Amino acid sequence: MVASTHWLASAAGMSVLERGGNAFDAAVATGLTLQVVEPHLNGPGGEVPALLFPVDRGEPIALCGQGCAPGAATIERYHELGHELVPGTGVLAACVPGAFGGWLLLLEQFGTWRLADVLQFAIGYAEHGFPLVAGIRATIDRTEDLLRDWPGSSDLYLPAPEVGALFRNPALGATYRRIVEESRGGSREQEIENARRAYYEGFVAQEIDRFSAAEGGLLTGEDMARWRATLEPVAKLEYGGLTVCKTLPWAAGPVGLQQLALLDGFDLAELSPAEFVHVVTECAKLAFADRDALYGDGEVPLETLLSSAYNDERRALVGEDASEEYRPGIGRLPQLVEAAVTPGAGEPTRGDTVHLDVVDRHGNMFSATPSGGWLQSSPVIPSLGWPLGTRAQMFWLEEGLASSLRPGARPRTTLCPGLALRDGKPYLAWGTPGGDQQEQWALHVFVRHVDLGLNLQEAIDAPEFHMDHLISSFHPRGFARRSVALEERFGDDVVDDLRARGHDVEVSGPWTLGRVTAVARADDGLLKAGANPRGMQGYAVGR
Repeated sequence: MVASTHWLASAAGMSVLERGGNAFDAAVATGLTLQVVEPHLNGPGGEVPALLFPVDRGEPIALCGQGCAPGAATIERYHELGHELVPGTGVLAACVPGAFGGWLLLLEQFGTWRLADVLQFAIGYAEHGFPLVAGIRATIDRTEDLLRDWPGSSDLYLPAPEVGALFRNPALGATYRRIVEESRGGSREQEIENARRAYYEGFVAQEIDRFSAAEGGLLTGEDMARWRATLEPVAKLEYGGLTVCKTLPWAAGPVGLQQLALLDGFDLAELSPAEFVHVVTECAKLAFADRDALYGDGEVPLETLLSSAYNDERRALVGEDASEEYRPGIGRLPQLVEAAVTPGAGEPTRGDTVHLDVVDRHGNMFSATPSGGWLQSSPVIPSLGWPLGTRAQMFWLEEGLASSLRPGARPRTTLCPGLALRDGKPYLAWGTPGGDQQEQWALHVFVRHVDLGLNLQEAIDAPEFHMDHLISSFHPRGFARRSVALEERFGDDVVDDLRARGHDVEVSGPWTLGRVTAVARADDGLLKAGANPRGMQGYAVGR
């Protein structure tokens, strides 16, 4: 089964499975296709964190395809350039593009197909075209003035194509075709290594070096050559008879584990809808405060944060009314900076990211949340067909924080794929786009499935909500105290109850929040999947 945020990508992955490829071959084909068909949500200049369970290894593994800050990216350098925050757009916010290296490592270590075969779908859609979805057109319209100032972006995306029109990106297709041609020869593994060199040491890195220097960026070819994707341990928590796995705290995944550790003290099935939203929101405030104070590419006291004693103490802070406080249990929060919202910065759609989940006939399972390199975030490099990412905006230009900028560090992203085991075997893979909402929307689907007994599709379809009572991970790093956004399908009674508790409620449209997908494997081998109906793009397929 394959579930992803775009039907063409799901179909590409399913095609691989039907022709004998395993879950990891299918994941690479799906992920590379998503770069082409959802360029407003991810691209070759972005990154990919993932969780996987290869049955022959018998344990969960985290894949870090998250690029690091350039060697010249220091707090002092940004201050010299007049910045109190890393910009939300443009080449100054670029980290090393990690997605391609991540996909290559996955294919080399766990796949069975050759690179040319998994790349054929992405190359085909780039060269021959794909139907433009409404989200791409809306993004172009929203940022047209910005795109017009970037020649490569203007040439590719303006005038804005019509929704449903066949859209092509020949430069992107040519980039990947050249990588394939330059990598040919030798074993499957040798070809993958040749492709990595072409990207990180060869013509792609050389063009990025030239373009970044010309545009005043800090990213260099030397930064590209130094970086490698890695395989790492996962963070774990036992909850509801499952072992829930996330990446380590260089990304935001453990904030989901912290919320589960807090929620473990409540009988969620006995709560009314309003009580459910209230309790989950108040626990989220506590967990995200720890995230903002402690998470980063370094030592994080995760054992303490997930301990029973710590969460018993923190859980006692949850009351009947909405808290105005934002209080980490350990550490200190960054100092907020007054900064104006700039076009193209951050994640204005609450979802500038994609997601995919795969499970195969062997029981191999995979979950990834690729992101970055959005068409609206940085100028398209004309010869390559795509822009760099802007993930460095998640660093702080303040000394002494876990997520303070330093050369070679990974930014503390919001990206948080999920994997859950039952009796040591892979049971569920799930996740969503959504910036700071990711470890809220995905968490809600998980607890509705595990605690409330909904099946995957019912849990995904249920009315969704989130809060922004946190420090935004994106420029200009805002904070919305006591905020709760929820879909109007909750009903007026729930809205009134939450407002009476002091929540600042924003009612959203009936199918507007969340883009969760999921796959599962039951104990008897039955495969299940669900995809998000919101936006009419997600698709789950299997046989």
